[in-house]
Amino acid sequence: MKIPESLLQKYNVATPRYTSYPPANYFHEEFKAEKNKAALIKSNQSHPKNISFYLHIPFCGKLCHYCGCNTHISKDNLLIKSYVETLKKEILLYKNLLDSSRKISQIHWGGGTPNYLPIEEVEGIMAMFFEHFEFIQNPEIAMECHPAHLTFDYVDRLVKSGINRMSLGVQDFESNVMNAVNRDESIIPIEELIRYIKTKGDISVNLDFVYGLPFQTPENFNSTINKAVAANPDRLAIFSYAHVPWLKKSQNKLEKYDLPDAEQKIALFEMAFKVLTEKGYVAIGLDHFAKPEDELSIALNAKSLHRNFQGYCTRDTTGQVYALGVSGISQLDNAYLQNTKDLKVYKKAIDAGELPVEKVYFVNEEEKIVREVINELMCNNYLSFPKIASKYNIEIEELKSILTFEEDIIKEFEKEGLLIYKDNIVEIKDEGQFFMRNIAASFDPKMKSNEKSFSKAL
Repeated sequence: MKIPESLLQKYNVATPRYTSYPPANYFHEEFKAEKNKAALIKSNQSHPKNISFYLHIPFCGKLCHYCGCNTHISKDNLLIKSYVETLKKEILLYKNLLDSSRKISQIHWGGGTPNYLPIEEVEGIMAMFFEHFEFIQNPEIAMECHPAHLTFDYVDRLVKSGINRMSLGVQDFESNVMNAVNRDESIIPIEELIRYIKTKGDISVNLDFVYGLPFQTPENFNSTINKAVAANPDRLAIFSYAHVPWLKKSQNKLEKYDLPDAEQKIALFEMAFKVLTEKGYVAIGLDHFAKPEDELSIALNAKSLHRNFQGYCTRDTTGQVYALGVSGISQLDNAYLQNTKDLKVYKKAIDAGELPVEKVYFVNEEEKIVREVINELMCNNYLSFPKIASKYNIEIEELKSILTFEEDIIKEFEKEGLLIYKDNIVEIKDEGQFFMRNIAASFDPKMKSNEKSFSKAL
């Protein structure tokens, strides 16, 4: 796959990442606590019925300069223990708000660095979920792990606590790249670590990488990706580094390096795409790859792939997301509720039995339709106007009106070889996957008069 430079220049514009719709920078602080609680209670009657919990663990031992997450650099064990105790109180708060007949289909630990927690704290939290909630058969219980904090004993106890998917944030195998971004390398060689995890049973392993970092070249990133393939993970994610130093001050420390420009980043991605697909991995959405027998590949073939803030998932494990911890975002059918980023404010609210919400967005019926359209494009490379119109009991022309659909724009994408548009069905081609955000944005009525700030698409 060779992407023409003319398209790179044309489409390297500020565009939402569409991990939610509307995107998070539409969330606002104008809300009443009673309305937030009512939205949570109402979610019990909405679909999907399954429960997905997201736990945000903000703590890290040191700050990686590329990081765009909400983190708290600390070695204060008492502070960390206090946070865990507050998390447990928040779990009980949700137990009282959610219908007891609903089951957990997914738990996702994110951060920060979740495995920076002492393993006893992880075990205690997982025990609470199993004590107070029912689970579907074969739920997905995943943790984002920093390999530098993983030992064989920690892996053993994670698995015993219920974790069945581990996402290892490798980022790069080149020491000069890792040193430049202030990230520690894995204590245990990644290939050895994956082999060990696989001895623990049916545990899925994902490797995460970032491209667009200092000192990365097609040659050394090729070496990194080939090492990743040799380690034999079930999935890989190749994320584009979003350089937004006006939002994340630590990224200013990377300004002294000659960061890859858009054309150089494309070369890194093209190389990774070529290696991974030639080795048999299936391209999932914009930046994920999975083995053909993986449930994500199977769901993609069935056009039933889904996505939330935590990444891609199947319809079986899809649930409305209830976020625990600072900065976590609950993704309900009718609302987004974002928790405060302040540790003290968070603890004070939970201790008072209140939701620690800082920002909200209540989704109207037309936005739900747009959300589904964008989800179909971003997840399944596919959109059927008749299918969406039938689901929402509207005419195709009404659907197009809601989307402020412009056929000329879609025809232009088609002329450029990025998609096929026929009989009111859109299919994104392999060449179009890298421009998926741009294609999705053309179906977003909010982008017609957008005044929000987004990172560039490429």
